[in-house]
Amino acid sequence: MELFEAIRQRYSVRAFKNAPIGDQAEKAILEAANNAPSAGNLQAYEIVVVRDAARKRELAKVSWEQYFLADAPVVLVFCANPDRNREKYGARGAERYCIQDASIACAYVQLAAAALGLGSCWIGAFEEADVQRILKTPATWRPIAILPVGIPADAAKPRARRPLTNLVHD
Repeated sequence: MELFEAIRQRYSVRAFKNAPIGDQAEKAILEAANNAPSAGNLQAYEIVVVRDAARKRELAKVSWEQYFLADAPVVLVFCANPDRNREKYGARGAERYCIQDASIACAYVQLAAAALGLGSCWIGAFEEADVQRILKTPATWRPIAILPVGIPADAAKPRARRPLTNLVHD
């Protein structure tokens, strides 16, 4: 699928088919994350892949009970890793750039998934400490986004967008 078509086709999927996405597709979307731009090319983020049903249910519970995420075959958790760019960028890198890096990588995965006909839904509502506990991540890693990925069970519905005249300012 062409990039602009993937951008138009992408929508927040909250119902997934009970089917795997396949190793090739999973590798392709993770490579998209790896190719995302980052501050100083330091890639100050980590991605935790969750396939275990029990852990997915735990993540769903601490994500303000968004249980649909547990139905996705793969759940990716994007964590900012401030230690990867603290030396080069100091506090600004540790407090801001790593969060931006993780966010950009997640957005690239969303577009790659859409290009492959897969669905995803960016989840930002969760209890950070609980996600860290469930995933057993280092204390310095900060969960930024949870992204369930799978085959959509429903077709996309049209969605209204702001007109550019309302969005873009001179």
